[in-house]
Amino acid sequence: MSDADQSKPIRGHDWRKLVIELGPLGIFFAVNAVFGKSHGLYPATAALMVATVVALAVSWRLMHRLPIMPLVSGVVVLVFGALTLILQDELFIKLKPTIVNTLFGTVLIGGLAFGKPLLGVVFDSVFDLDAEGWRKLTLRWGLFFFVLAGLNEVVWRNFPTDTWVTFKVFGIMPLTFLFALAQVPLIQRHAVETDEGETQG
Repeated sequence: MSDADQSKPIRGHDWRKLVIELGPLGIFFAVNAVFGKSHGLYPATAALMVATVVALAVSWRLMHRLPIMPLVSGVVVLVFGALTLILQDELFIKLKPTIVNTLFGTVLIGGLAFGKPLLGVVFDSVFDLDAEGWRKLTLRWGLFFFVLAGLNEVVWRNFPTDTWVTFKVFGIMPLTFLFALAQVPLIQRHAVETDEGETQG
């Protein structure tokens, strides 16, 4: 099998992962928009919980495993979504991004403190880096998760719910994409050689 043939299922796999992970967020935004400003967050939260379960089930069906990051995020969505609906309090679902991002930031920075860069585990990474590359990339992502947690706190505490929902979908995701894109040079510099002797990236 040629290198081109081998790359096709990898690209398809990545696209499936992207759709599975972003689908529930899109549904959350759409349902909130349909139901309006007064009560939109509660049906949107219920829809997010259902979509999250479906996304995890599809991920398991297609890939026969559950990546760590979507799994942890999904568990927090279900717990805090249930608290939001049962107690009719928006606070819980609004805290979810803060808690998840703080958790991942703590795990990554904490792992570095013990000499264990855990980014490859958290992100289910498909690339290989040398030790220095993993250390630098893990530090950057750990700090970025803390920044996202701080931004979430600023937005939900100071702006209306609809603004927070919009920021969650159209603010956090583009910021994350741009940050990931900015890490490409580091990944290329520290990529290890493949079995064929060619440097990845």
